[in-house]
Amino acid sequence: MVGFYIPIEDWNEKLLEFNNLSDSNSIKLFSFELKRRIDRSNYREYFFQTVSNSSWANEGYLVAAEIKDDDELNSELERLSTSFGIGIIHIDMDDIDSSNVVFPAKTKSILDWELMNKLCEQNSDFETFVDDITKDYKVKTIHKNQYDSIIDEPAEYIKKIRK
Repeated sequence: MVGFYIPIEDWNEKLLEFNNLSDSNSIKLFSFELKRRIDRSNYREYFFQTVSNSSWANEGYLVAAEIKDDDELNSELERLSTSFGIGIIHIDMDDIDSSNVVFPAKTKSILDWELMNKLCEQNSDFETFVDDITKDYKVKTIHKNQYDSIIDEPAEYIKKIRK
């Protein structure tokens, strides 16, 4: 899963225009590796999948509905997160508001353009995603109908899809 943030609704329009003149860009791209459960038998595999699949983004996260409560596992996840800059998110499927970022990702200021180009060539959904963000940035309006809808009642949505 991928996500993005453009400060169109948060920044002054003149500042957005000024940002176009600079070498840096205000757009942030996120990559999320979604898993049901993380435990000692799978955390390395899942973590390094996340490293590999998120290297192009400003921030990469390993996200799970269940993270086994284990001091040794938590210590390893913290060590890996610190070493590789990948964040860990626990999604609470019973109470979405109780979900939390266990370890934050380290923000990278530079995107991996070569890898993003390869992803665009290999994945038409990713290419469309990049194109939609580009169009939104140019016109300074997020066309929310181009993206997956934001779920107003996540707890109800989760109950519905779990049936």
